Amino acid sequence: KKLNEQSKLVFTPTDFVAITNQVFETAFGFSYIEGELANFRISKNKWLYFDIKDASSKVACFGSVYAMPGPLEEGMTVVVGGRATMHSQFGFNFTIQSIAPSGQGSIKKAFELLKAKLTAEGLFEEARKRSVPYPPTNIALVTSLESAAYADFIKVLSHRWPFANLTVYDSLVQGDQAPVQLVNAINNANANEVLADVLVITRGGGSADDLSAFNDERVVRAVASSRIPTVVAIGHEVDESLAELASDKRASTPSNAAELLVPDRQAEARQILGLKPRLSSSFKTIITSNLENNQRSLENIKSIFNDKLRTAEAELDLSKHRLELLNPRAVLKKGYSVVRQTGGAVVKNSKSLNVGQNIELIFYQGSAKAEVKEILK
Repeated sequence: KKLNEQSKLVFTPTDFVAITNQVFETAFGFSYIEGELANFRISKNKWLYFDIKDASSKVACFGSVYAMPGPLEEGMTVVVGGRATMHSQFGFNFTIQSIAPSGQGSIKKAFELLKAKLTAEGLFEEARKRSVPYPPTNIALVTSLESAAYADFIKVLSHRWPFANLTVYDSLVQGDQAPVQLVNAINNANANEVLADVLVITRGGGSADDLSAFNDERVVRAVASSRIPTVVAIGHEVDESLAELASDKRASTPSNAAELLVPDRQAEARQILGLKPRLSSSFKTIITSNLENNQRSLENIKSIFNDKLRTAEAELDLSKHRLELLNPRAVLKKGYSVVRQTGGAVVKNSKSLNVGQNIELIFYQGSAKAEVKEILK
């Protein structure tokens, strides 16, 4: 800049842009503009351009498509968060960081547009929903540590079933930054090497504006793509949020989520005590029945064994009788005798003998020595 003879400040374009941005930052910082959406367009599926206007004026806005909470239409009333900037080539614009529908009509319209889009993609189909383990051993909880929802969930969970392991992922649950923080918390829970059994995402009740983070497309898609089965519990009964529709299970309140996830240990203890007499009776019946079955089995075994023993004895007696019939002594008892040569060979043919040869005669009782006198044909 230069100071001339009339004491006027003269800027170069670059200096003017830089100083203007400094003024904008100092005077406004992060700002919000509420108005009607106009001239809405998306470039290269990456950049977002639109005007936000009222009856008298309009402001050019620019930003990333990732700032969109869901489908938008011209004529909707929105609140845009961002910073006023002077671009060195394209002049003034409002660089957006967040967009939220405003007013009942626009909020409802944005809800319906996003719901129709995600329904067409099948994100809400029952066939996609997974069962939630009961009771879970490890629970991941996404909520604000400063919220009543956190306190309610912890209170009910601790009272009913203090055996579950709980990991909490702190996140805003309303406001401009809530969608981004909720998505990060869900992704962090899914990034663990050992996944939790269930992921609970919860907050207390509030107005439609307060609950808008749970109708944000980024949050809904994060819930739908979670590797961990999800339970979404928002403290309102009138309408379901899109995050609830995309979840595997919906609970009406944070307390109700804890009630659905785990049993009541006191009720379980009473039920176990009530089962004791029945178990004892059933156990006695089983023992008696087994004893009777064992006794019958023993008697059957004994009968089979006796039958086999009698059969074996009969076969043994028959074999004994056969052996006795084959015993040479039984033949000798009838008066026959055995003739042996000297040396013990049994004489079967008279031709094997010689006159004068000594032989041995074996009788049933005793034996005798003899000499061959004559061999007869």
